[in-house]
Amino acid sequence: MQAEYEIVIADTTCFILLDKIGEFNLLKSLFGKVTTTTVIAEEFGSPLPEWIIVKPTDYLQIQVMLDIDAGEASAISLAMESKPSLLILDDHKARLAAERMHLNYTGTFGLILRAKQNGIIPSVASIIVKIQNTNFHYSQSVINEILRLAGED
Repeated sequence: MQAEYEIVIADTTCFILLDKIGEFNLLKSLFGKVTTTTVIAEEFGSPLPEWIIVKPTDYLQIQVMLDIDAGEASAISLAMESKPSLLILDDHKARLAAERMHLNYTGTFGLILRAKQNGIIPSVASIIVKIQNTNFHYSQSVINEILRLAGED
């Protein structure tokens, strides 16, 4: 997977969710190394493993132009500087911005689906149960679609 992209850039939501469910290493298993920005590292607020590279980026113009959160703006800015890249974004507005800018992106559920497809995890449903035990909430239609794509419906 890493070979398709110069870098994989993760946003704060991905880090927080995977950390809460004890699955942070899915990122390492899928990509080997992941990049993030100084803004996102600060938003996350906990030390990041050594396989996560933290880079500064000039994001303020992107943030103003797209009217999105500083972390997402910094991730998009870094992706624009580092093509080809893969962004991991869960925020709808940020994903729309990435799409308009022709950037590759996925979300945390997309990572979980890839982890199953690559044999890293045996089931998406077991991860979804962990997520449902956090303060993260997803619609039943989103959950049903991920389970369908994973062949677990």
